[in-house]
Amino acid sequence: MTSLKAEIRKHALKFIRPATTSRNTLTTKDVWYIRLSNSLSSIDYGLGEIAPIFGLSIETEAQVERAISDLMAGNLNPASYIDTPSVRMALETAFADLHTTRDQHYFDSSFAEGLSGQLINGLIWMGDSTYMIDQISSKLELGFTTLKLKIGTLDFKTELDILRLIRERHSANDITIRVDANGAFARDAWTKLAQLAELDLHSIEQPIQAGNWEEMAKLCATTPLAIALDEELIGVHDRATRQDLLNTIQPQYIILKPSLLGGFSSCNEWIELAGNQGCAWWATSALESNLGLNAIAQWTATKDNPLPQGLGTGQLFENNAPSRLELSGEQLFHRPSKQVDFNSFWNGLDKL
Repeated sequence: MTSLKAEIRKHALKFIRPATTSRNTLTTKDVWYIRLSNSLSSIDYGLGEIAPIFGLSIETEAQVERAISDLMAGNLNPASYIDTPSVRMALETAFADLHTTRDQHYFDSSFAEGLSGQLINGLIWMGDSTYMIDQISSKLELGFTTLKLKIGTLDFKTELDILRLIRERHSANDITIRVDANGAFARDAWTKLAQLAELDLHSIEQPIQAGNWEEMAKLCATTPLAIALDEELIGVHDRATRQDLLNTIQPQYIILKPSLLGGFSSCNEWIELAGNQGCAWWATSALESNLGLNAIAQWTATKDNPLPQGLGTGQLFENNAPSRLELSGEQLFHRPSKQVDFNSFWNGLDKL
């Protein structure tokens, strides 16, 4: 590692439309790109993306900035960045890129070679009922058969009405519906789960706030609707604690977000532990630009997971990084022969 150097450049991604989450509404999102190169050569380099979501990630902006200073000072050991998961993710990605002969070819698979696509869900962003219904119609017209709706900000009756509207028009055999509560439910969680289950939903992500293991365990043991853990996994790094969490809660699914969980090695461990007890999973991108999304999509493809993945489509930002990803219907494809000019994009960013 002594001959390697790291360059970092910051980029403020601009949302095409403000993105409303359970925590806030986003109009921009800062990411940092890392380029690892051999100091003895100007030809070989590897690219990664640092893409935290402050307020959801365990890391603060100050921690990320300190970690970036450490990277530029020469500390390129991913294990040093356990407390800054997005930085560890970026380093793993950059090393994966550096060790291949093709740029941004992170993992080998038929997907990376452009020979197959990956089934993904159509994400419906929070908003008023008209906006959400418009999104649903658009996704169905594109050919999506799995929809994921973020819930928990509107009146629950309104959200039920939106879901009923889908079910009145499309049976569970035709359209799969996932919902994500982002911890919005409280003491009435089981009652709400029962009402949602009547609509033949696939699953619900994180019905209650993370950290309430015993309460979540009770829900998972009695739920009429499969529960997937999401925020519950963030910040849990120790293998023994991860095993304890899964043993205690016994979820039906877990959701893996590499930028928030510490990269691909961390997610691989979660997959191993969950698999030991028959818990299924799918992966989700988390507001990365096209560069991070591409790496996550390539990693996910190596797992041969038959479930629709929660991968983005690269259409959130007006000033996104160049990409070889392409959406066709409900499948995401990687087009390795597509010419992209990342060097021009990189050179247009401000140096740190």
